[in-house]
Amino acid sequence: MIEINRVFWLFILFFAVIGALRGWAKELLVIFSLLLALFLNDIIEKYVPGFSGALSAQDPKVQFWVRMSFFSALAFFGYQTPNLSSFVGSKAVARDRLQSFLLGFFMGGINGWLFIGTLWYYLHFLNYPFEGMSPPSDPASVERYIQYLPPLFVSSPSIYFAVGIAFVFVIIVFI
Repeated sequence: MIEINRVFWLFILFFAVIGALRGWAKELLVIFSLLLALFLNDIIEKYVPGFSGALSAQDPKVQFWVRMSFFSALAFFGYQTPNLSSFVGSKAVARDRLQSFLLGFFMGGINGWLFIGTLWYYLHFLNYPFEGMSPPSDPASVERYIQYLPPLFVSSPSIYFAVGIAFVFVIIVFI
């Protein structure tokens, strides 16, 4: 059986390669959509009356699928970006393509961390509720990772600043 932290790094590499192929501008919009998903999750759980209690009363599998369905939907729409060739430039020289490739690789890795890290956090938070999935044999090594996963690392109040900066960036650069 493969350890979950190795799967985590494999998926980050997978997302990074996808980001390199898509380019940095498209990956930046995905980062913004994933930050928006974390922001909305924080707002809904804290400020919508009864939601947190109703969700915690559900089976852990249901809790996982509710949280990840919402998060995955926003990730899906983030990846369905329009053609940004006018922003990136259609007559890109080799240096610009290399720069877009490398920035896309880096931003794709961030997207992998945001998406797979959130998935892993909810699995850990709900004590790995699926059959065939057991908690890691070395909990100390996993706990070192858990504190840096997105729902804990990018929690309030920093998520509020991140969303604000993201929207300012979208307004200034993309519009």
